[in-house]
Amino acid sequence: MTNDDDPRLALVYQEALRGLLQQQAAVESLHNRAGTLIFAASFAGSLLGSRALTSGVVGWNLVAIGLLFAIGALAVVILWPYYDLSFRFDVNELLRRYVDVPQPQTLAEMHRSMALQITQDWAHNGRVVRRLREALQVALVLLLLQILAWYLSIAGIPI
Repeated sequence: MTNDDDPRLALVYQEALRGLLQQQAAVESLHNRAGTLIFAASFAGSLLGSRALTSGVVGWNLVAIGLLFAIGALAVVILWPYYDLSFRFDVNELLRRYVDVPQPQTLAEMHRSMALQITQDWAHNGRVVRRLREALQVALVLLLLQILAWYLSIAGIPI
């Protein structure tokens, strides 16, 4: 079997592509979760904050409001449009590299080259995806602290 008709290269390419598609789905999931986080923080703020703020913007109320702004800032980080993420190939680049050349590459050669490119894109995207995931984790902890601060304020526990 020659390298030109090696089905293993097609399998490697498909697995690389599957990993990239899973990474893209993870980014979409993080965006959806950030939307839910914004709703939860605003709901907790309106439900608990309206009761807590009857005593004014002091003590635990200040802490809760500060946490609300921090959650909002982290949501912006998560939802920010990161244009340097790469989840697809540029068709013009594919044509230039593989078809419109004096010696067009075989499908096996294309699979190999594209699998290597996908691996590089996956690694590059991974740094951003990791930061987004960490921002969501921190924001969720801050949401719990915000709810706790509202409860402490309502309970009248001094700071």
